[in-house]
Amino acid sequence: MSVVQSRRLLNIISLMGIAITVSLTFYFYRLGVFNDMNSLRQLVGHSPIAGPLIFVLIQIIQVVIPIIPGGISLAAGVLIFGPYWGFVYNYVGIVIGSLILFLMGRHYGKPMIMHLVSDKVYQKYSHWLDDPRFDGLFALAIFLPVAPDDALCLMASLTNMSFKKYSAIIFLAKPASIFLYSLALLQGGQILSTLLGL
Repeated sequence: MSVVQSRRLLNIISLMGIAITVSLTFYFYRLGVFNDMNSLRQLVGHSPIAGPLIFVLIQIIQVVIPIIPGGISLAAGVLIFGPYWGFVYNYVGIVIGSLILFLMGRHYGKPMIMHLVSDKVYQKYSHWLDDPRFDGLFALAIFLPVAPDDALCLMASLTNMSFKKYSAIIFLAKPASIFLYSLALLQGGQILSTLLGL
């Protein structure tokens, strides 16, 4: 297979992947899983095998196509599957989604990234791209649940960072931010429920 043919094949596979992702996103949206906790619970909470797989797929989609705030789905995973398996399924889905984001950014470049990242966020973090300490800043931002992770993952694809190094940062730094984010949301929810007398 020539280089031209292999690139054409990769482009076809990419387009098919995008079409499948858009179709699934629309399907899940119609079911209400992106804005209704009960719909999400009904979809993934009954089957011990299909449920976790669907939830992981939803997490991947929400990373690649940011329909809902990631924190909501993180908390949903813990509430539906419990603290241990909720963490595992959140981690798997978010890591896969983050790897896909980097590969998309590397493949399609800045024009696509500018469609997915707001001007405000891009301007705020664009000076990082030329900073020789970018790898360390990126790792710290991924580790701490305070930065726009998905936008930074896309922006990282514009640097010279290798996919191997990027993957290592995601694999090692994501668990802490997922755990802290989930804990903060769940604790905040419990405090709010107590204050409201629910």
